[in-house]
Amino acid sequence: MSPHDHFAREIHRRAFLGGTAGIGSLALASLLQPDLAGAADISGGSSAKTDRWTGVVNPLHFAPKAKRLIYLYMAGGPSHLETLDYKPKLAKLSGQPMPESYTAGMPIAQLQGQKLTCFAPQHPFQKYGKSGQEICTIFPEIGSVADEICIVRSMVTEAINHDPAHTYMNTGTTISGRPAMGSWLDYGLGSESQDLPGFVVMSSFGKFGQAQPISARQWHSGFLPSRFQGVEFHSKGDPVLYVGDPKGIDRERQRDVVDAVQRLNALENRELADPEIATRITAYETAFRMQASVPELMDVSNEPKHVLDMYGTKGGDGSFAANCLLARRLAERGVRFIQLYHKDWDHHGNLKGDVAGTAREVDRGAAALIKDLKQRDMLKDTLVIWGGEFGRTPMAQGNGRDHHIKGFSIWMAGGGIKPGISYGATDELGYSSVENIVHVNDLHATILRLFGVDHKRMTYKYQGRDFRLTDVAGNPIKAIMA
Repeated sequence: MSPHDHFAREIHRRAFLGGTAGIGSLALASLLQPDLAGAADISGGSSAKTDRWTGVVNPLHFAPKAKRLIYLYMAGGPSHLETLDYKPKLAKLSGQPMPESYTAGMPIAQLQGQKLTCFAPQHPFQKYGKSGQEICTIFPEIGSVADEICIVRSMVTEAINHDPAHTYMNTGTTISGRPAMGSWLDYGLGSESQDLPGFVVMSSFGKFGQAQPISARQWHSGFLPSRFQGVEFHSKGDPVLYVGDPKGIDRERQRDVVDAVQRLNALENRELADPEIATRITAYETAFRMQASVPELMDVSNEPKHVLDMYGTKGGDGSFAANCLLARRLAERGVRFIQLYHKDWDHHGNLKGDVAGTAREVDRGAAALIKDLKQRDMLKDTLVIWGGEFGRTPMAQGNGRDHHIKGFSIWMAGGGIKPGISYGATDELGYSSVENIVHVNDLHATILRLFGVDHKRMTYKYQGRDFRLTDVAGNPIKAIMA
């Protein structure tokens, strides 16, 4: 037995790491890849020169129109009736009983068995831009980019409570443990960044709705190899835990320790041939690079004043606007999928005041992101999506609205989407989608098509079955593609 083999057997790698003081990059790597479950052979998609993952869909199935996706996720269920879908007939019937022809046999969340009363839109709408898109007046900044966005007013989903609805919107199924769409994109296409993860998540909190808890499994890689899970960044305080260099440890020392651990990992990988060990090797290297790249990413002091003024933030304040600015910076650096959660849209009461407050929290940042991407010539290949997990009932829940899955709205922009158009419609009271209905599976199929991927052909075999993001359904919405 060689001295190296004897060392590997007698001193377990975890003991080695435990005896090494404050190696931040290794702790960060454990956050990037926390488990060794679900091993799969992923070596075919890595670049031999850089170890950068280049994806399994190579070549692409179609000419791509989008290179990256920024998903502005409005957690809690924004009311389409106070955002993007004006219903004048609902206003006329306000206070009257909801016609049973709309609700008979339909799933209702907290209003089940209660008197159902029509509840008028709480804020006026107006037409914006040359396109004349109808948008609620509590979103004047989004109104200013109306000619850049496509409003989809006919969304439907299948889960009426928050957590399963988030799971459905993120993974295409209500079954927990499936890969998130960001993981699918990273797995299929890889990332253009060598120094940052391919899938980054950030969250912000508001003051006007019920705080909406979001589980980290909403950005988990599921049965895909763990290298494809999302990594949570923070725009306030330490952006990523352990990303800073420990006191008394310089970069050269860090490099020596990382290299030593990598050699031990490689030794075990040669004996066990476990692809997840190769994944962890890549994770340690990415973590080391992030110690240099993340602080530079978060430092917005070099941003021009007019850009900071446009977003309404100086950065580092944890706001949705600050996260939008960081999303643009992440997109510039080649991150494939960036998801921003704003947890302030659960309005069961005081809808009129609270939805206006929440709108103010996101309106300026979302519009600034569109304008900023366009002025940098990035909007054409950056897909931006704004929306939540479901909508809200046309019926009153006191002075608020209940959860609703039969019809709701989102908007999309850039990345191959036709600008300045509306698609689909709900009925006169905003209860059910009735025209050009768009299921969550259709949305996912559309996203993949814009990236040049046939959603039926990007699969992953797990427990004897070929899985895909769209499960067994979904069709791309070609009418909204440029």
